[in-house]
Amino acid sequence: MKLAIIIGATRDGRQTLKQAKWVLNEANAMEGVEAELVDLKDYPLPFFNEPISPRYNPNRVIEPAVKKWLDSVAEADAYVFVTPEYNHSIPGVLKNALDFVTGEFNRKPATVVSHGSVGGARATMHLKEILSESRAIVIPQQVAFLGLHEGVNDEGQLDAELLANPYGPAAALKTALSELKWFSDALTQARNA
Repeated sequence: MKLAIIIGATRDGRQTLKQAKWVLNEANAMEGVEAELVDLKDYPLPFFNEPISPRYNPNRVIEPAVKKWLDSVAEADAYVFVTPEYNHSIPGVLKNALDFVTGEFNRKPATVVSHGSVGGARATMHLKEILSESRAIVIPQQVAFLGLHEGVNDEGQLDAELLANPYGPAAALKTALSELKWFSDALTQARNA
């Protein structure tokens, strides 16, 4: 499974990068998984302003910056969106990036790993709806992380106490990644058939 871990925040001092590194470390420890970070900071996209929905525009002209983003996500078999919660939702930069997507996520599994107030649960709810509209297969398992600032270091290593908790974020992430891999394997086989 080629896994894109999409970092959904770009501001300086973001905690999301630590959380994404944690997901990357765990994913790359799994057999049959090749994971990479896809940082929206590396894709400075214009504000979405196309005259027709990309899905319904046969004459769409894609700007080079947008093409770079779309090509990057199209290469993946599965996705983990790592996002903070901003004002009870996802960051605008993530929503903007998703507005450019057409068929890149089609019939590919995705999940959300969030942080913030109530673990970023409201951002997760909104993002799952958006991803469904992009035709991704949103799996039920996700990770809502409360207390990320103290719980994960800059290298993406989880605090020992949280790591030892059988019902904590480490167990939730392991379950979500295992399910994502199962769905990715099944859907890749179906898409190739």
